Amino acid sequence: MESSRSISTSSEKTKDLIITSLLISLVFVATFFINIRLPIAANGGLVHLGSAMLFIIAILFGPKKGAVAGAFGMALFDILSGWTLWAPFTFITRGLQGYIVGKIATMHGKNGGSFMYNLAAIVISVPFMLGGYYICERVLYGNWIIPLASIPGNLVQNSVGLIIAIPVCIALKKLPLFK
Repeated sequence: MESSRSISTSSEKTKDLIITSLLISLVFVATFFINIRLPIAANGGLVHLGSAMLFIIAILFGPKKGAVAGAFGMALFDILSGWTLWAPFTFITRGLQGYIVGKIATMHGKNGGSFMYNLAAIVISVPFMLGGYYICERVLYGNWIIPLASIPGNLVQNSVGLIIAIPVCIALKKLPLFK
């Protein structure tokens, strides 16, 4: 009996690791292959679909997977695409954003199935993302003014993510796999 239980636990851990790895990959791919550089701000700015994927994952899989997928997926993008200095800040900022979205979306037994909770989750997470990157740019550029220019691009990125993630989550929550 004990070895059966051990196998089941080991099997569940392996399944969880595989799912988490796939979610990290989805965030990375959505960020890496579907992005537009903005000709504004000191750093040029970047709008990508990684935010939408982060929101979808956090809403459907909860705060832990949302945090891990956001942190590792987007930091990996930074490392592999020339934004290496940003990677530690991205890891913290996007991990926190994924956690916040997942936590709020799954509160009170909603489990990502409430339009209002999902919307609130994303909206509430945005100031944390803005603040994280504002601090990042303050550190990288050495002043408090330059980071202000990135706020509009970050707002666009989060808005696009919200506009995509909410209907996708509504559709996916109708499937037996995500109910």
